[in-house]
Amino acid sequence: MARRLLTLLALLALATPAGAQQPAPPAGGSPTPSAPAPAASGVPTDAAYAAYQRGRYVTALNLAVARANQGNDAVAMTLVGELYSQGFGLPQDLAKAHQWYRAAADRGNADALFALAVLKLQGRGETADKRGAFDLFRQAAEKGNPVAAYNLGLLFFEGDVVPRDLSAAAEWFRRAADRDQPDALYALATLYRDGNGVPRDIGETARLLQRATLLDHTVATVEYAIMVFNGSGVPKNEEEAARLFRKAALAGNAIAQNRLARILSAGRGLPQDKVMAAAWHLYAKQQGLNDDYLEQMLATLTPEERTTAENKVRLWTGRAPVAAAPATASPAPASSTQGGPAKSPTPASPPAAPAPASPRPSAPSAPAGNGAQPSGPASSASP
Repeated sequence: MARRLLTLLALLALATPAGAQQPAPPAGGSPTPSAPAPAASGVPTDAAYAAYQRGRYVTALNLAVARANQGNDAVAMTLVGELYSQGFGLPQDLAKAHQWYRAAADRGNADALFALAVLKLQGRGETADKRGAFDLFRQAAEKGNPVAAYNLGLLFFEGDVVPRDLSAAAEWFRRAADRDQPDALYALATLYRDGNGVPRDIGETARLLQRATLLDHTVATVEYAIMVFNGSGVPKNEEEAARLFRKAALAGNAIAQNRLARILSAGRGLPQDKVMAAAWHLYAKQQGLNDDYLEQMLATLTPEERTTAENKVRLWTGRAPVAAAPATASPAPASSTQGGPAKSPTPASPPAAPAPASPRPSAPSAPAGNGAQPSGPASSASP
C-alpha cells in the first residue's frame, strides 16, 4: 500500500509574494498555555492569519513576529515557522522553521508539534526519523490535533515504525474522526467494513462514509454511493446514488465517472442519455478506466453523437472541439438527444469498486486556493 501521510497544516494559503526581513526566533522558555496571548500592540489576534489567508505573507510575517515577541504567542510562532517552512514571503529556511516551531512546541502548541513531526518524518532540514516523528505525532494528537491523530493511526495500521496494532489504529482514527477529519472518517469506515481492529459493522461503515461525503472526501463519496445504489447498509436509492456519483465524477474520480456513465446508459437514477454516458465513459477512459459494456454502447452511437460526446470531453479538459462528422445515410438508433431514449439491455447495478485492502488516505492536499483544482467538467456541463 502506498504510504501517504497528510503533511500540510491547515494554515496553508494562496500565493507567494516577494521576500521580507528575516526575524530571529524567540528564546526558549517554560511551556505556557497554547492559546494566543493578546498582542501588546493592540493588533487583533487574528490579523496575522487574515493576512496569511489573503496571501499577504509579508504583512502576516510582520504581525506574527510582533505578536510572538511581544506576547509570547505560540500560535504566532507557529505561523512564522510555517512561513519559513514553505518559503512564503521570504526565502525558505528550514533551520529557522525548526527554531520557530520548536519555540511554539515548547509552549504547548499542538500544531507546532505536528509540523515538527512532519519535518522529521520527511527528513526536511534534518535526518529522517520515523520513530521520532511517531513520538511527536502522539504528543500533538494527545493535545487534540486531529490530523496528527489520523497519522498516528496510520502508523499503527502500517506497522513499520511500531508493531502493527489495528485496535490502536482504530482508536486514533476514531479520535480524529470525532473531530471530522475526513481521511480518518474514511479510514475508520474501511476498518468497520472489513472488521479490522473493530467488529464488522456495515451500518457504521455507511454512517462514517456519509459523514466523510458531507465533508467532500471524494473516495468516500464513491464508496457511499455504491452502498446507496445497492442498498447495502442503507436504504436503496438509485436517484441519490446518481447524485453522489455525479458529485464525485465532477471532482475527477474515474470510478465515479464510469458508474455515472453506466447509470446514464441504462436510465437508472437519471433519465437515459447515451451521449452524456459516452462522454463520461470517454473521460474515465482517458484516466485509464475502460469498460467493455460501455464500449459496446459507444459503438451504437451515430458519428454525430460520438463527436458530440468527444467534444464534451474536450471542453471539460480545456481542448478545442472538433467539427462533427458528416451524416451517414443509414438511420441511427434513437437516443435521448434524438427524440427519446433508445432501448438497450439494462446492465446490472454498477459494480462495487474493488475494496481497498487497507485505509487509503488522500494524497497531501495542496495549499488552499493555490493547488491543482479538481479536474473535470464544470457543474453545468452535465444534467
